[in-house]
Amino acid sequence: MSLPVYATPLQRIWHVTFRVLCGLIFFFLVAPILVIIPLSFNAQDFFTFTPEMLRLDPAGFSLKHYDDFFNNPDWRLPLINSLSIAPVAMLIAVGLGTLAAIGLSQSHVPFKGAIMAILISPMIVPLVISAAGMYFFYSRIGLQGTYWGVVLAHAALGTPFVIITVTATLVGFDRSLTRAAASLGAGPLRTFFKVQMPLILPGVVAGGLFAFITSFDEVVVVIFLGAPGDKTLPWQMFTGLREQISPTILAAATVLVTVSILLLITLELLRRRSERLRGLTPA
Repeated sequence: MSLPVYATPLQRIWHVTFRVLCGLIFFFLVAPILVIIPLSFNAQDFFTFTPEMLRLDPAGFSLKHYDDFFNNPDWRLPLINSLSIAPVAMLIAVGLGTLAAIGLSQSHVPFKGAIMAILISPMIVPLVISAAGMYFFYSRIGLQGTYWGVVLAHAALGTPFVIITVTATLVGFDRSLTRAAASLGAGPLRTFFKVQMPLILPGVVAGGLFAFITSFDEVVVVIFLGAPGDKTLPWQMFTGLREQISPTILAAATVLVTVSILLLITLELLRRRSERLRGLTPA
């Protein structure tokens, strides 16, 4: 955004200073993430830039860490576990979170504030406390150390994200549309899937993506609840940092960063689609 022609010299100085500060903050946040990407192509088993890499010598770069990540069973099996746990946890979180958000959006629901606070509490309570509580509860009902125990725990952590995104979408929802559908003879389910769901779909999908990321990146709950056969990719990365410093961790981290970037791009596209459906001009 450019300054108007009548801006004072002080306003121009502040405008430039503000942009510089924003750039420095952005660099501070992003630089640690970007550093690992070139390091993941290191031809040596080092966590630092070698002289060959600094000279941009092709001999200093290699894909061997990615080959180890995708072909080594110690890494491939945790990746498969993560890909089998996260989608199921996401689907459960989307179902529960969407229903909760729609229910709480009704004006006649009592104690909505208290219920909302309870439902989003997994986002506020420290993760170690949640994991410890889940461990003692799940161990009494036979879910500790099982696949479904990890899935349900991840679903519980992802549901608050779905509730928040769907609730934000429902704020601008025109309820006269559902009343019009009901007056024309549509039942509750038909009204929901034909009228309400298409309009709130961006919020539902965005919440699902956040739930997926939460499950895919989570490590504390898996350590408490998972069996050795349920070791996920973040768990393997944590173990690799603690027990052996393997550069394959950098390749795994780069893959996770790439997936996160793709999901963020998807969220932005969904946001623009939602604004177009509401008749707004995407920012």
